[in-house]
Amino acid sequence: MSNDTPQTAEALFDKALEVAEKHLEAAIKEGGMLGPYVAVAMIEAAVNAAVDETSHEDVADMLRDLAAQIEADADGEDEED
Repeated sequence: MSNDTPQTAEALFDKALEVAEKHLEAAIKEGGMLGPYVAVAMIEAAVNAAVDETSHEDVADMLRDLAAQIEADADGEDEED
């Protein structure tokens, strides 16, 4: 993963996110009333699979980046209110 250039890595990640979102939507729909639980369970399953495919360090770094994005989005929403 770290051998990719930033532009290539970003493009690859965007494509991977597109695939993941498609499958997540299908899983939530299939889960029916369990949809919210399915979404959270998929996070855990994805983290476990990512650790198997990469490393604990890579996954922890990506999760930190994701948490920062979530916090920035929440801060942006707070400023709009």
